[in-house]
Amino acid sequence: MFANQSSVVQTGDTDVESLVQQMTLAEKIGQMTQAEKNSIPPEDVTTYAIGSVLSGGGGNPEPNSPENWAAMVRGFEEAALKTRLRIPLIYGSDGVHGHNNVYGATIFPHNIGLGATRDADLVRRTARITALELLATNVQYNFAPAVTVPQDIRWGRIYEGFSESTDIVTPLGVAYIQGLQDQNPRVLASAKHYVADGGAKWGTALTYNWMSENWQAPGDTYQIDQGDAEIDEETLRAIHLAPYKAAVDAGAQNIMISLSGWQGLKMHAHRYLITDVLKGEFGFQGFTVSDWMGISQLDRDYLTSVITAINAGIDMVMVPYDYKTFIATLTQAVESGAVTVERIDDAVRRILRVKAWLGLFETPFGDETLLSAVGSAEHREVAREAVRKSVVLLKNEAGLLPLPKSARVRVAGRGADNIGMQCGGWTISWQGDHGAITEGTTILEGIRQTVGETAQVSYDAEGTFAEDETAAIGIVVVGESPYAEGMGDNGDLRLTDEDAAVIKRMREGCDKLIVILLSGRPLLINEALAQSDAFIAAWLPGSEGQGVADVLFGDHPFTGKLPFSWLRSIDQVPLTALKQHPDGPLFPLGYGLA
Repeated sequence: MFANQSSVVQTGDTDVESLVQQMTLAEKIGQMTQAEKNSIPPEDVTTYAIGSVLSGGGGNPEPNSPENWAAMVRGFEEAALKTRLRIPLIYGSDGVHGHNNVYGATIFPHNIGLGATRDADLVRRTARITALELLATNVQYNFAPAVTVPQDIRWGRIYEGFSESTDIVTPLGVAYIQGLQDQNPRVLASAKHYVADGGAKWGTALTYNWMSENWQAPGDTYQIDQGDAEIDEETLRAIHLAPYKAAVDAGAQNIMISLSGWQGLKMHAHRYLITDVLKGEFGFQGFTVSDWMGISQLDRDYLTSVITAINAGIDMVMVPYDYKTFIATLTQAVESGAVTVERIDDAVRRILRVKAWLGLFETPFGDETLLSAVGSAEHREVAREAVRKSVVLLKNEAGLLPLPKSARVRVAGRGADNIGMQCGGWTISWQGDHGAITEGTTILEGIRQTVGETAQVSYDAEGTFAEDETAAIGIVVVGESPYAEGMGDNGDLRLTDEDAAVIKRMREGCDKLIVILLSGRPLLINEALAQSDAFIAAWLPGSEGQGVADVLFGDHPFTGKLPFSWLRSIDQVPLTALKQHPDGPLFPLGYGLA
């Protein structure tokens, strides 16, 4: 596609400008294109001068290992260096709670759990570890953090938000960005999803009959994810825009645009919010990136969609399956004058400046010497700290907790010995799964490793024990099956019948009962709460279940505080309804026993 010429590329702003002047239209549009690794061979990175490749959720090599990840990503990065101008590739992945696609990586609590810690330094450290594990596999671009401010816990992305409160989200989002970016080598953070995805209204999600049935195309299960925020601009700015302004001020160089909309207009088409507010008013100098297939939602006519999105201010376009169609369409739009060369040049300058800032022209790969640190004991210790600081004690009758390490304990529930359930969605695959999907310590294993030599720990997932006598202490671990995005939109929020049954059996067979809830959001727990002597919200703690045992047995105190108000009835959603409800919340924002 390009002439076989050589060019020495420098990295300062003036050299970036010189580079832009050397580029053909095809090379510029290639830089604006981001394809998914399963849809593009490395040789096409060279042919089309592709600017970015990503691994979607589950976009893993086989077999899935850190070493195979590093080799896979390097192959794409090497292909970019074979282009005429040798512009380096930037490889992206959704490392939203650790490098969570990689088997054996350290998996941290999801953001809802980190929000319960209120600990910005801890969040910064989790992000730095994530950066090192990403760089070990040559990934330089992390689609995190979500600085969403969720207002409706029925949303399937609720656990991606630190809190319902902007005042909690903002400093933690900034800390995460700093952890990725403020030390060399850097990983590019992506503050997402711009803007007000957490303010969407239930029932406003749309389906698009002109879109192919590809992964993440919204389906019938979607009720609020990718929906519309029917709020005024004052509310938009006060609740949802504030974290982005803080992110930009803290040095954010990438913003991902939301699949949701505001007042009936999709964000991918929103020139006012992208160009006027983000780039103009906030002074954002980095580049924006679309979300998965996001521009395809704008119009049945793909040319119209592309023109609208680029003119709105989107710089890099995530087109996972059809990068060739996108390139041809944007070329047509420029040649017809519907998109100006000036708009293309602005997008390319932004992308190249960020690549230069990351140091990719000098060091186009990550650092494979870090491979031995992926999932290391040192990294897992920080994750364990995050777990014990995130769990929230909601009930503790008669000071039952902490437990003595000599206790005779019965453990039950489908979450007790289930790494996949305690990690939740976005773990190894997009939706996550049950069982031993990666390395780590289950809550049951953590209990067994913590109790004294004379203690007895018996386990049955169903809570059906052969002993006739009643046990002194029962621990049951229940909660949500893994989910992600609109697949987790849930208007019910009740515990499953299976979980309710095991709680009932354990209540009948134990003198004292502790319920541990694994969930990505508050659930309706009134009955379970009444049946328990102690109740713990453990969120989605990730790979280090030992952190739960640390607080159960008193090696560390409970310090977590609720990042979301806890409902007592389903008519208390969304948050505006809860605030107006005469009965008030079951537990308020910030609640947590010590």
